Amino acid sequence: MAVTLTQLISFLTVVRRGSVKAAAEELVVTQPSVSAAVSALERELGVALTERTGRTLRPTPAGAAFVPYAADVLGLLEQGARTAREAAEQDSRTLRISAVTTAGEYLVPQLIQAFRERHPELQISLDVGNREVVFQGVLDHVVDVAVTGRIPDDKRLTGHDFADNQFVLVTAPGDPLARRRWVAVEELAGRPWLLREAGSGTRTLVEDFLASRGISPRLLTLGSNGAIKQAVRAGLGVALQSQAAVELELEMGLLETISPRGGLPERRWHVVRSAVGPVREEVEAFMAFCRSPAAKHALAKPLR
Repeated sequence: MAVTLTQLISFLTVVRRGSVKAAAEELVVTQPSVSAAVSALERELGVALTERTGRTLRPTPAGAAFVPYAADVLGLLEQGARTAREAAEQDSRTLRISAVTTAGEYLVPQLIQAFRERHPELQISLDVGNREVVFQGVLDHVVDVAVTGRIPDDKRLTGHDFADNQFVLVTAPGDPLARRRWVAVEELAGRPWLLREAGSGTRTLVEDFLASRGISPRLLTLGSNGAIKQAVRAGLGVALQSQAAVELELEMGLLETISPRGGLPERRWHVVRSAVGPVREEVEAFMAFCRSPAAKHALAKPLR
């Protein structure tokens, strides 16, 4: 099979951008060259990979099935080239970490600091995004390892849990409900609930929690943990947040907690990598470190 990298790159870019024109602009090539590359790939595979819907191109069922394989090929080749350069000592060794927003802001920095003390030779980078972005980065081999909440049911991903991720329901200081030992869930139905953006794991957790309790409060979407905390302080509503994200505000009295009858969801933090392709030594070392007493000690130190 004479499939080329140019064909794979052109196909994936068309799928992501939705048109040959946009793909050509991103790749800085002509539109005919992109069309020719995709057409050549379709001839090699013997199936149509894209179809037009209005003004946009979208993958056919065959194209959608082929996308993860094409992404794997490109991602593994880039990863292999990086590993080869490091082995030849042309480049220093690297570890690319990704994390969901809450973990990236309040958990992973401590892990990186403690891990670097044991591996000072590594150049470590951290990308932070919502759940969908993080997992796609792992699947595309854009990052080596990720720290996240629950791992999707996807055989292309593998990982393990390493720390508790406790949740609290926060409210403004002085809220009468914060003084009570327990609060009936029905009393919270009249309060606005502040949520993260679509694609956030925390948002999904909140939506599942509300549905399980049979309440449908008014929802207000905000774009970050910081914005939610400020909105809660201002009295705009309540929010279900990872304790790691609000620990300092609770300690300083800037926020208080409400204890719903029946308790709150319990979760664990996970470290995850791609299950496809060779596993780099640095990835194995970081995943093992996350379960170590040293990591537990690092996470026990609150950020100030």
